[in-house]
Formats: sequence, structure tokens, C-alpha cells
Amino acid sequence: MKLALPTALLSTLVAMSWGTLAQAALQTQVVEYRQGDTVLEGYLAYDDQLEGRRPGVMVVHEWTGIGDYVRQRVEQLAEMGYVAFAADIYGKGVRPVDPEAAGAEASKYRADRALLRDRAQAGLSVLQNHALTQPDKIAAIGYCFGGGTVLELARSGADVAGVVSFHGNLDTPNPEDARQIQAKVLVLHGAADPYVPPEQVAAFDTEMAEAEVDWQLISYGGIVHSFTNPEAGDDPSDGVAYDAQADRRSWAAMKQFFKELFVPVPSGEN
Repeated sequence: MKLALPTALLSTLVAMSWGTLAQAALQTQVVEYRQGDTVLEGYLAYDDQLEGRRPGVMVVHEWTGIGDYVRQRVEQLAEMGYVAFAADIYGKGVRPVDPEAAGAEASKYRADRALLRDRAQAGLSVLQNHALTQPDKIAAIGYCFGGGTVLELARSGADVAGVVSFHGNLDTPNPEDARQIQAKVLVLHGAADPYVPPEQVAAFDTEMAEAEVDWQLISYGGIVHSFTNPEAGDDPSDGVAYDAQADRRSWAAMKQFFKELFVPVPSGEN
């Protein structure tokens, strides 16, 4: 006897099967690599149902190092059709667990921009040399500490098509290095961010203009630091809070930026 399944149950089963297929398409991998004598541990993701090479996106973590948030962003980018790689600036196993430790770790690299650039370049090399990456079509994005990092990578003259800073620091001890920038630059900034005050924004504006960089800065009114990360909470009184609308708008701005950088865009992009 042929058993007919209720429509609702059939729809659920179909959705589950499609979810399984989609999950199977996404390949993730922890990648161990080095910068000098330091062992680093990044996170790679790509869609194995897409054929051939495709653009790559490097993601640089916040001051707490690679964690769930950055891995989720890497996977989002892979689902859009990119080869995505989270670079590790701190080193294997260095994952600060509280603000004091995170601040101390981030300060090491903010005080040594040459080392910061070298760590970022080491991650970029992993992505450039991956078998699925189009090495001439790579962007780098970063969050908070990572936003400042990708800007320093650009200032080093790195061979990337574009960089995107989400609520990142904009300052640099060597503003004249902006003349080395080859990439297009997009900065996504909370206008009420106390950690990136107006004078820092103004100095960045002057730096980019004097170096004749192709750059954009989008400022979200009333928005504070870490606006893309739900883990930041919803209380802006201490200068850090998630904002769903600014998160959506900034991600859309990044996607539009990528469409300018990469022609054609990956098939998963929308």
C-alpha cells in the first residue's frame, strides 16, 4: 500500500534534505601556518559544489582572536562563493578570554605595526596560494582590531584588490605609508564610536586624500563600537553595542564593494 505523507511533514523532510546538501557543500578546515618562528592557526572555508577558482576574502579577527564570530563570518563568505580565510594575528592557542588580556595582546601589535603587517601578510599568503583562489582577486576585511589590521596591510602596499574595515581603528604612526596603498578602501564606521573619535576620522580623511587613495567612509549615525557583533550586547552606554540595522547595512555595503572589485562576482553572491 502506498502511504501518503501529510503536506506539512513532506515539506519539512524536503527542507531537511536541502539543509543537509547545503551543509555538505561547505568545507571548513583549521590551517596551521607560520610567520617566522611563530605557529599560527587560521580557519578556511569554501563551497565545494562550485567549480574552478574564485575570488578570496581574508578575515581578520577582533581583539579576542579567532572565535565563533569570525568563523561564522568566514562561513558566510564561503556560502557567497568566496574562498574565505580567517588569519591568525596572535598565534596558535593565543585567545584572550577577558577584556584586560585582549587589550594587552592587541596592544603588542598596535605598538609594532611592522609585526602586525607581517602577521597579516602571512595570512594573505595562505589565501593567495590556495588551489581554489584567484590570487589576483583578493580582498581583506577586519573587525575592530582586525579593521585596523587590514588598513595597515593596505598601507604596506600588499597586493590586494580592496580592504574593508568594520568599526576598526583608523590611526597609524606612519600616515605617509598611505602612498603605498594599491587597494580600494572601504571603512564602515559608527559615528558615535568613542574608540574611534572624530579627530581620528578627520586624520584618516586627510591621510587618504593626500595619498590619493580610492576610498570610501560610511558613517552610521548614533552607532557605537562593535555594531556588527551580537555578542556586544544592546547597551550602548559604555560605547560598545550591537545594532542589527547597522550590521545589515554595513554587510550590504561590503557586498556592493565586492561587486566593484570582482567582475564577475562568484555564483553564490547575491
